[in-house]
Amino acid sequence: MPKNLRETPITTRASRANLTPGVHWRLLDPDTHLGYRKAKRGGRWLVRSYEGDGAYRQQTIGTADDVITEGTLTFEGACKAAREAVASGRRAAAAEAAGPAITVRAAVKSYIVRQNARASVRAGRTVRSTADTRLTKHVLCNDALCNVPLHALTEEMLRGWREALTSGKASSRTRLAADLKAALNAAALEGRRGLPADLPLTIKNGLKAPCAEAVEPAEIVARDSQILSDQEVRWIIEAARQIDNERDWDGDLLRMVIILAATGARFSQVQRLAVQDLQIIASRIMMSSSAKGRKKSARYVPIPVGKDVIEMLQPAIDGRDKTAHLVERWHHRQKGPGRWVREGRRPWRASHEITKVFRLVAERAGLPGYGPYSLRHSSIVRHLRLCSPIRLVAALHDTSVEMIEKHYSFWIADGLEEIAARAVVPLLSDKCQPTSGNA
Repeated sequence: MPKNLRETPITTRASRANLTPGVHWRLLDPDTHLGYRKAKRGGRWLVRSYEGDGAYRQQTIGTADDVITEGTLTFEGACKAAREAVASGRRAAAAEAAGPAITVRAAVKSYIVRQNARASVRAGRTVRSTADTRLTKHVLCNDALCNVPLHALTEEMLRGWREALTSGKASSRTRLAADLKAALNAAALEGRRGLPADLPLTIKNGLKAPCAEAVEPAEIVARDSQILSDQEVRWIIEAARQIDNERDWDGDLLRMVIILAATGARFSQVQRLAVQDLQIIASRIMMSSSAKGRKKSARYVPIPVGKDVIEMLQPAIDGRDKTAHLVERWHHRQKGPGRWVREGRRPWRASHEITKVFRLVAERAGLPGYGPYSLRHSSIVRHLRLCSPIRLVAALHDTSVEMIEKHYSFWIADGLEEIAARAVVPLLSDKCQPTSGNA
């Protein structure tokens, strides 16, 4: 930039009206100038920035509000637009210097590959992850968003995509936004050298759920209607025993249902249990944390279980390797029309393996409409009703205190009602008369 810049008054309409036709400049910072190109009728705003090595970059940023105010820029608006234009240009230059620009599409596809690989490892075969299904349907088909380089991504772009999601439940939209957020954050971390430092904040704010989008009443009712009493849990277990015997499951279904009921764990946690995680003497199960997020190592929490549960599970571990899966099931292969034969035992793989048969279990127990997750809800509520500390309830069920308070607030108050009742004292008495000193 020139060492000495002759500045011209261009801050007001009146001062610009007295200028001669041509370009007039004003200093914004040592490397950036705001320009005003005067024409016969009105003018336009320019910005000029120093790019290094004697190179300059100049561009038009908008029309001045000399004649019309609607859709034009004041001096203050031009200053803001000029700084944004320079910052955007420098981000693009940094991204270009770092290599080929990473687009939203490339970030999402890379994330899908990782999620598919992760899901395939869990399933023991090549499968397509749920994230793949959601992102392909709702993101990769949106060319306007997918073709945007990450360095040019704005909160408005992400917010517009988020607000355009109107179908499905609020929880489904939240899950989809979380997938996209994870994909963009992963790409931002890998290519951070050529990306804006505030990109993670842009992603977070842009994909935040609208204020009006809270947990839908239908979802709250659905969760409350999945709470089972202790007797109903026993009916579920007995129904599982009957169906297990009828279908020759050799106790595999019964053991899975019992562990789900006794621990309140997720299916994904139970399916990963090893023989050594069942500690007979201590009468507990060492439950690993869920596989959600980017946790590199599992964290184990001891969950006490009853002697009846231990007695039911102990035959399943006798003589087995301590690293073997605690719960397994028979794998069948079709040998002909309507003919299936057993082909060895293997761990439970996908949640649909329990979801389908649990529907029959619930119907047999006289509780149609209940799913496997009802056992988890019921376990959490059972602890809250017994006034267990919320932090302990959260730790036993591998969740956070915030999630317990958010989704089970009614049951927290219900469980603490007895304690609150102890603070009730008689306030009205005919025998009690105020003294002159208390008047």
